[in-house]
Amino acid sequence: MTGQSKKSTKKFEKNHLKNTLGKRKEFAKIKQRHLQKAKKKARNAKDSAPENHDKTTADREAPFPNQTTKLNGMDDDPFFQDGLQLPEPKKAKQAVKNKTSAPSIGKRKRGFDASASTESRSSSEVEDQVFTDQESASEEDREENHQEDLDALATKDPDFYKYLQENDAELLDFGGGDLTEVDQLSEDEKPKKKQKTSKQQRDDNTQEDGLGYDVEDTTGQVEVTLAMLSQWKTAMADQNSLRAMRRVVLAFRAAAYVNADDDKELKYSISSPDVYHQLLVSALDQVPSVLNHHVPVKESTTGKARVATDSKKYRTLTPLLRSHATAVIHLLENLSDAPTIKKTLNALVPLLPYLLPFKKILKSLVTSVIDIWSDSLAVDTTRITAFLVIRRLAIVSDASIRTALLKTTYQGLVKGSRVTNSHTLPPINLMKNSAAELWGIDPEVGYTTGFVYIRQLAVHLRSSVTQPTKDSYKQIYNWQYIHSLDFWSRVIATHCSPASNPSLKASLDSSLHPLLYPLVQITLGALRLIPTAVYYPLRFQLTRSLLRISRATNTYIPLTPSLLEILQSAEMTKPPKPSTLKALDFATILRVPKPYLGTRTYQDGLGEQVVDLMAESFGIWAKHIAFPELMLAPTVHMKRWLKTVGSSPKSRMSNGVKASSDKAKGNKNSRVTASVALLVQKLESNARWIEEKRSHVDFGPSNREGVEGFLRDVAIDDTPLGAYVEGLRRKGEEKERMLERAREAEKRDRAKDKNEAGETESDSGEADQLEDELDE
Repeated sequence: MTGQSKKSTKKFEKNHLKNTLGKRKEFAKIKQRHLQKAKKKARNAKDSAPENHDKTTADREAPFPNQTTKLNGMDDDPFFQDGLQLPEPKKAKQAVKNKTSAPSIGKRKRGFDASASTESRSSSEVEDQVFTDQESASEEDREENHQEDLDALATKDPDFYKYLQENDAELLDFGGGDLTEVDQLSEDEKPKKKQKTSKQQRDDNTQEDGLGYDVEDTTGQVEVTLAMLSQWKTAMADQNSLRAMRRVVLAFRAAAYVNADDDKELKYSISSPDVYHQLLVSALDQVPSVLNHHVPVKESTTGKARVATDSKKYRTLTPLLRSHATAVIHLLENLSDAPTIKKTLNALVPLLPYLLPFKKILKSLVTSVIDIWSDSLAVDTTRITAFLVIRRLAIVSDASIRTALLKTTYQGLVKGSRVTNSHTLPPINLMKNSAAELWGIDPEVGYTTGFVYIRQLAVHLRSSVTQPTKDSYKQIYNWQYIHSLDFWSRVIATHCSPASNPSLKASLDSSLHPLLYPLVQITLGALRLIPTAVYYPLRFQLTRSLLRISRATNTYIPLTPSLLEILQSAEMTKPPKPSTLKALDFATILRVPKPYLGTRTYQDGLGEQVVDLMAESFGIWAKHIAFPELMLAPTVHMKRWLKTVGSSPKSRMSNGVKASSDKAKGNKNSRVTASVALLVQKLESNARWIEEKRSHVDFGPSNREGVEGFLRDVAIDDTPLGAYVEGLRRKGEEKERMLERAREAEKRDRAKDKNEAGETESDSGEADQLEDELDE
């Protein structure tokens, strides 16, 4: 049947496919290895041949006799389009012929050899294994076939070759070289003496560095001991030995993969906990210092770090660097101890300049570090250390890496803010404050990424408004969306504030300032999406985000209408029901539970929040020359509300309110009415103070410099309203400390009750056992 596999095919896939692919892979590796040896042998024979080689023999060995003429007559574009065909020696071709005579597995297709297809498949399968001890067969072949092209490119276009080395070293590094070349570097640094035999040279090298020989056990691995590790540490500390560093890196790799499920060929094995601990400490502390000694990092005044990627040492140390970085990332993903995670993260900071050319490794590193930074269970010290790694990478990297880094950071923030309560809110605030700093390192990249994600928030809001469904509001009214809006408010408040950025004369000079207007519009739209009493806590959350933007950028945002709407709602005008429910923590809720609706507890909380936010919003403009006009309309509304909820029935009759109605009896909450009346008093007092001050000015409203400079030298706290707002802040901080102490006491009581319950169960078990023994 068309579109379905045969029964025999399914049976083969189930029983034999895995083994068949493994055999093909091993066959391709062996074939490439023999082909490599044949090519090297042929090249050595050609180099050792006399210069006056027979011309007829050279013509007979060259498979393309007219190739030189063809290359000379072509320009660059056709040359690269047609590909490169290099003549091969006769011996190498004979070796290839012998190898291709081996039986191939799989069906043979017309137009190409089945073994070639096996070769191609095997190379793609082992592409990601560049950090193992065994080199990839496909990359070995590619390096041999194109190394001459790269040498020609370095001669013909050195600027482009240098650009590739600095920005994409993986493109030039086929297979990454061999780790044994590190030993050759160590030998090259020593003064040259009389040439000795290989055995004598090895003995002398062993005596000089004191590293000794690696003795393998029955499993083919070398057991790392404290004596070996001590020799390696001494050699790296005293001589900056690359040979010792190579052994430490390979042993550290074995330690990092000690519990890995995949079968990796590891040279060393670790069985002692002491050796494991000291090996991790030595590798994390000493390997970066040895690397910096041989390939120093040059840092500019702007924080940019540069490494000589075109040097021979860097190219030789590339596979060692890859292996070490991959092992550190793997270890980081499997650690659970906070001090060890912190030490591992600190060890990554000096390695970052060396890893910039390797995009794949950087991607894995950023993902691992962001996961630690956004983990809700991580301690603050670990979270801060992870952020320092992210910040360092953002400083030393280029624009492309910064873009990917900012996107991954934002995604980690959104992922980590899914659950918000009294325990997770402080870590989430720490993440938002720290991540906001990254968007100021490169303002252009920050604006681009910020525009993309703010637009995404706008799309969600528009779809919820234009295509309303039963659950469409849930994609807006959730903690991740609210934290996203709050995070972007922190970004704008941090980098558009002249107070925190002395280089900015005004908030308009910031590259991120164009994001202010769309963010405010989205926040106001989300704030009024469902104007019910159930979601008043969410309205308070978004109002505080807008207050942060208004205070930092000195931008007026109309916040009083939404607060006056709460004040005039039924929750604040009706008499509340008596309740013994505990007070709500409005910082950790978006939706109030139904048992709180209509209760005195909820009404007291709403009144306190409305007064605080109203005072904060007016406190920003407490010394503005237009403050009397600004507070006029809200003051009229609040006075009218006070007459409605707190006056006598006779006065309500004169205002058009029915005295016989039960709804017109007022809220009977003197605490809320007193706080609102005090706010009105402070607003009027501050308005009279401003009127007195501006009666002495000699400029009009059209003079912008005079308006902006009005009472510039007066502090906000010296105004009547500013002192009142400062008192409310101290009161709120004291209340927050009391709630924190209550939460800690409750947590201790729960732990104590749990321990007592466990002891009671153990005592009852012992009593039952004693009764059984007595019965026996």
